Amino acid sequence: MKKAGKWGALLALTGMMLVAAGCGNSASPAANSSQPAASTPAPAANNSSGGSGAAEKKITLGFAQVGAESGWRTANTKSVQESAAAAGIDLKFSDAQQKQENQIKAIRSYIQQKVDVIAFSPVVESGWDTVLKEAKDAGIPVILTDRAVDSKDTSLYVTFLGSDFVEEGRKAGQWMLDQFKDATEDVNIVELQGTTGSAPANDRKAGFQEVIQSNPKLKIIASQTGDFTRAKGKEVMQAFLKAHKDIDVLYAHNDDMALGAIQAIEAAGLKPGVDIKIISVDAVKDGMQAASEGKINFIVECNPLLGPQLMEIVKNVVDGKQVEKRIVTKEGTFTSEQAKEALPTRQY
Repeated sequence: MKKAGKWGALLALTGMMLVAAGCGNSASPAANSSQPAASTPAPAANNSSGGSGAAEKKITLGFAQVGAESGWRTANTKSVQESAAAAGIDLKFSDAQQKQENQIKAIRSYIQQKVDVIAFSPVVESGWDTVLKEAKDAGIPVILTDRAVDSKDTSLYVTFLGSDFVEEGRKAGQWMLDQFKDATEDVNIVELQGTTGSAPANDRKAGFQEVIQSNPKLKIIASQTGDFTRAKGKEVMQAFLKAHKDIDVLYAHNDDMALGAIQAIEAAGLKPGVDIKIISVDAVKDGMQAASEGKINFIVECNPLLGPQLMEIVKNVVDGKQVEKRIVTKEGTFTSEQAKEALPTRQY
């Protein structure tokens, strides 16, 4: 009985060794093979979507929008949301309602959530260094879209994607120069500025003044913010009309303010585009419609469809690729006749 017990124990031990050897082979084929380990295919469990788990991790983008103050902004928001969905990027979106404190709060929330990238269109240019440094310290890259910041530390953001607002102002000013080059009397201009302190308001004003100053007959007699909204544009234009009986030209920093001003001009018994020439910036559908009807004489385009470019930049940043510090969108200009031709196929 003892002898049989010894044989039984020996057989059991042999069986256990064989099983152990079999598990070892399955887990590490290269360990008992002459082939290099790199040739071993990755386990299917770690490759559910065609690549490694790390490579296929879904990118999370936190986007802090200015608000919904205009048709341009609505088109911009739609472009960002639709492009993120198409690119397979998880978008966390917030509307700041044109308040800087709301944007800062949203950015800090994105930092706490440890998103991969933060993008935002700054309400104003100043006051961002502290929160941008917080993002940098957290290792989260920041992309500026549409509007810039005035920070001297450019390492606080990766890139700025958007229009050249100074150049937009120059284009508007050049149209003025061309239209009134033979003026023998003063040409009185009123200006509807964008949100005070914002990059487009500052730059569109600067570019316009830079160009028109070459003709001393072109004079800005009144300039006030209309906050980029139609209602405020109408309100301010009403005040301009009451204070000045000799307005020749309106320069509006965006279409919505121009459209509000048109309402005020018509209510005063004047003909927009004729009695008062109108220059605007944006070229959204409503603005283009007004231009096609001759109510706006000249529109400088500011393209809101930045979504596809933004998602491409986000992916490049996450992949560690170098991106240009300044990426300018391509844009044109429209006279009334050109607006009429372009309107049927306008996307925004």
